[in-house]
Amino acid sequence: MKRIILSSVIVLSALCSAHAGGILTNGNQSAQYIRMLSRNASTQIDGVYFNPAGLVQMSNGFHFALNNQSLFQTRTIENNFPLLNQSSYEGGLTIPVFPTAFAVYKKDKLALSFGFGINSGGGSAEYNTGLPSFEMPFALLPSGLNQLGVAVTGYSTDLYFKGYSAYLGFQFNASYKISEAISGSAGFRLINANNKYEGHIKNISVFTAGQSFLAADLLADLATQATTAAQSFSQYPEDMVMPDAVATSAGLPTGTTFGQAVTVMTTNAATADAYASQMGDKIVDAKQKGFGFTPIIGLNIRPSDKLNVGLRYEFRTKLELENQTEVDDLGQFPDGDKYRNDIPAILAAGGDFQLYDNLKLSASYTNYFDKNANWDGKENEVDKNLYELAFGMEYAISDFTTASAGFMHTKTGVGRGFQSDLSNSLTGNSVGFGIMFKVNEKVDLDLGVLYTAYESDYIEDTYQGIAYKESYDKTSLAFAIGVTYHLFK
Repeated sequence: MKRIILSSVIVLSALCSAHAGGILTNGNQSAQYIRMLSRNASTQIDGVYFNPAGLVQMSNGFHFALNNQSLFQTRTIENNFPLLNQSSYEGGLTIPVFPTAFAVYKKDKLALSFGFGINSGGGSAEYNTGLPSFEMPFALLPSGLNQLGVAVTGYSTDLYFKGYSAYLGFQFNASYKISEAISGSAGFRLINANNKYEGHIKNISVFTAGQSFLAADLLADLATQATTAAQSFSQYPEDMVMPDAVATSAGLPTGTTFGQAVTVMTTNAATADAYASQMGDKIVDAKQKGFGFTPIIGLNIRPSDKLNVGLRYEFRTKLELENQTEVDDLGQFPDGDKYRNDIPAILAAGGDFQLYDNLKLSASYTNYFDKNANWDGKENEVDKNLYELAFGMEYAISDFTTASAGFMHTKTGVGRGFQSDLSNSLTGNSVGFGIMFKVNEKVDLDLGVLYTAYESDYIEDTYQGIAYKESYDKTSLAFAIGVTYHLFK
């Protein structure tokens, strides 16, 4: 039971993300992205994140932007493990406030910029009724107790788990126009990672003789009874056959010797004691913190007035998280222990093509180097790197209104061994649309909606020799608003 819970929560930053992006990376960093999806060649203010080298295309002066997204995700897990009380588990993730902010100072050939965003995680996931991996150990209780001679017909337990994860990113870039066609950028991002786990396993109960009993109490009583019986039977010669009535009352077959009965009862007492030690209430209250540094370089190529190409490479962020534990009855978060949870390197490329004066087409490709990250061995379950391929368009309805839409295909590369009920990566297709209003020459307002449907995946496994199939599915919805202010000089 402890091993299963640990392997699930160790990648909580992926669990708490309702995002477009890699397994651990939030790519949804602006309202413009939500309404268009292809932004890797952006020369607007969200280029701070998507295309820093393109910022030299902006007008001289100061530019500021503040965005917020409200993110919603539904998750469905189907598990046919035959002993579970339920086969379908539904959960959700709600992130009402997901902010990003950008600032740019542009002067002739030079642009200096700052960005803030939540680069991984960003929300909290709460499971009030548990998950299959939490519940399966307790689903075996009835059969285990039946072997000890107790007619158990079912079980119940109070399972609760809440996890919070947010990796705050602070980005700084310097961009320079090398020539009329080429500009470059160099920068870095500081990552402040925070995870928090709260949970409990309480009131583990079983049903027998039409009543509910706490499993720990019932098992403790069984251990006492078995120990007493073993002591009583040890008073008789080991090779003496027990009277049939005595054997039957002890739940033993007729013909059992007192020596055999002592062995059986001693084993039953030890088994019941071992079970009882695991059935008490357990509480977890732990935090994890860490800091990372991400070098970022970029190149922007503008061969003509109609075509702009952006390139960005983010180096791998070495990230080591350290436990800061208050309570850990499961023994899975030793205070002070550390583990690696790197943010993978990213290669992003995009092109914008001004087909007509009022119509712009865009394409973007982003590759996340998951196989090269250090996730304390979890990366060994990645077969191929995850990538995104996006297409977008902007149509100027008037001088003050621009409509946009986009489509993105996200292809995960994880193997089945990576997938679990708490951590799974699914291939998905996203559609985004929205509008930009030019309120006046200094203020722009962006509004966007993004919907993602994922392709379901499954695993086939065994637990304690019992085969089962578990499938995963989810959908995501995002609403975004952004305000950009231009102070021209």
